[in-house]
Amino acid sequence: MPGPRKLDPSSSPRALLGAELRHRRERAGLSQTELGAPLFLSGSFIGQLESGVRRMQMDQAAKFDEILDADGFFVRNCAALKKSKYPDHFAEAAEAEARATTIKEYAPQLIPGLLQTEAYARAVFREGLPTSAESTINELVAARLERGQILTDPTVPMLWVVLDEAVLRRAVGGPGTMAAALRHIAALARQHRIIVQVLPFEAGGHPAMGGGLKLMGFADAPPLAYLDGLGAGQLLDDPGTVRGYELTYDLVVANATSPAASLALIESVAEDYEHEAQRI
Repeated sequence: MPGPRKLDPSSSPRALLGAELRHRRERAGLSQTELGAPLFLSGSFIGQLESGVRRMQMDQAAKFDEILDADGFFVRNCAALKKSKYPDHFAEAAEAEARATTIKEYAPQLIPGLLQTEAYARAVFREGLPTSAESTINELVAARLERGQILTDPTVPMLWVVLDEAVLRRAVGGPGTMAAALRHIAALARQHRIIVQVLPFEAGGHPAMGGGLKLMGFADAPPLAYLDGLGAGQLLDDPGTVRGYELTYDLVVANATSPAASLALIESVAEDYEHEAQRI
């Protein structure tokens, strides 16, 4: 099995902390499990910190300084991690998403952020924050579009998305915006950059009716699951819990239409929106 990927400490504060944590832990002769035990953290969580997948919290930094005799190194550098362009509940998930090699997502209501067009994202934020200043909306849209830049790599991450049919039918931003948004998804699918399926209304009940689900896999760290809610989110790393959500995703896929049929449906709905936009 390949060893842990070497981090470039100059690439980000998280990479710096991860590399230093690994160095000091190994110098102290501690395993990941042994280091995590006093903090009630799993060995896999320590590995995710060391690989830069997870964000170090200030209380964890203080404990690492104490255990590893780091003279305040982790506390001093942890402050830099608090700055994020994303909401607190999503910041760590967004950072993990950028390092993932595989992303599997079920979207119950909205087009996933990685696949949103600028007009669609603007409509989502404006409708969700109706009294916010335009400058605030602009910042949120820019951050969302920046996330989508990970798809400019031709192969990584492997993105597999299941869209509930409600995502296609809910006219966010109006028919013109929806037509362009769905054409964007279809183009990525036809370029073989993403896998997309639709979970049709006729499928009835399914295991993920409670909300959105994102599964992230990494080359050098255990997988994560992210549960999406209204203004809230939960990032999970317990292996048994993540396996349970992997089964949930598999069952959703089993009820979805094939990629070919899904693409045909997406393009058909996009065409309907285009005709509607022309009549307005």
